[in-house]
Amino acid sequence: MTDRGHPSRSHDSHPVPIAAPARYLLALVSLLIVSHPLADRLNLAVASNFAGAVALLVERFEAQRGHHVSVSLGSTGKQYAQIIHGAPFDLFLAADVERPKRLEDVGHAIKDTRMTYAIGELIIWAPGRERLDLPSALTSPAIGRIAIANPRLAPYGRAAREALESLGLWDDVRPRLVRGENIAQAFQFVYSGNADVGLVAGAQLVAHASAASGSRWPVPPGLHRPIEQQAVLLRDSRAGRAFLDFLRSDDGRTVIRKAGYRVP
Repeated sequence: MTDRGHPSRSHDSHPVPIAAPARYLLALVSLLIVSHPLADRLNLAVASNFAGAVALLVERFEAQRGHHVSVSLGSTGKQYAQIIHGAPFDLFLAADVERPKRLEDVGHAIKDTRMTYAIGELIIWAPGRERLDLPSALTSPAIGRIAIANPRLAPYGRAAREALESLGLWDDVRPRLVRGENIAQAFQFVYSGNADVGLVAGAQLVAHASAASGSRWPVPPGLHRPIEQQAVLLRDSRAGRAFLDFLRSDDGRTVIRKAGYRVP
C-alpha cells in the first residue's frame, strides 16, 4: 500500500551508516580492549637505592604485561610510616626485611606475599681520590665529611653504622658524619662534592658511569647484617601479583643482577 503515491518502504532497508570519525573511535576502543583487556594501575613504594633497577623493571613489565605503573621513591622508614597511615600504595619494595614483616604482622599487607627480591652491597667510595687506603683512611685528617644514610630510617645507613662499628671506626668518624635521609641523598652528598667519602650502595655506582673514578672498598658482608630487600603486596590485585611474579622471573632477576645486586 502506498501513501500519497509514494511506494511503501521495506523494513529490510539498510541501516544508517556510521560517520567516519565515529568508526575510527570505535576501532581504537576495540583495539585497546583487545590489546590489554586486564590492564590495571599499580602504585609502587620503592626504596630509593633501587631507583635505577626499578625504572628498567617497570619499562619491561609494562611492555610485557600491559599494566600501568607509578613509582614513589623514598627511605624505607618513611614509606613504612606512610603506609601505616593509609598511603594508597599497592606494593612495597623495601630495602630491608623488618618493615615488610611488620606490615604483614599488623594486617597492612597480604599474607604469604612477602619475598626477597634483591641483596644489596655497601661500598666505601671516595671520588677523585685515587689509591686511597680504605677503610683506614677514614680517620685521616685529610678526609673531611663522610656521608651515610640515616641509620634510623634507611637499611643502608644501619649497615654503614654496623660496618664502621665492626671496623672500630665509628667513634672516630662520628663527628664528621653527614646523614642523608636515604641512601640516594647520601650518594648525592658525595657525588656533588659536599662530602669527601661516602658509604653508598654498589648499585648506585653501577647506575652512574661517571662515578667510576676514585677509590672504592667493597664492605665485606660479614661486617654488617645482610641488606636483604623484601617486597610485600599491600592490596591484592592482578597487577600486583604479576609484578611479584616478574621480580621472580629470569628476565626480572637478570635486570636486578645487572643493576648491581645479588639475587636470592
